[in-house]
Amino acid sequence: MPIGRRNAGRSRVLVPAAQQALEDFKLEIANEIGLTNYQEVDKGELTSRQNGYVGGYMVRKMIQQVEDQLANGTIQASQLTAQPAPKSPVGTNEFL
Repeated sequence: MPIGRRNAGRSRVLVPAAQQALEDFKLEIANEIGLTNYQEVDKGELTSRQNGYVGGYMVRKMIQQVEDQLANGTIQASQLTAQPAPKSPVGTNEFL
């Protein structure tokens, strides 16, 4: 298996129109946790903990937003399951 193939597709954007919004959100989160100039920084110079914290905090905030919307009645739980799950590329095993 070629290097990098194991994680293929895990960080792909499922809605291409959301790409810029996600990049902006990532920069906002990096600033919130004290990583200034995150856009210009070589990510290889940061620790795994620092890079992982940005992604983890993004997920935490997204989940919090959906929970708030559910609590306020803005969205219904049935709307969350209306979209089919993304399919894995043929011939890959995502669990390796």
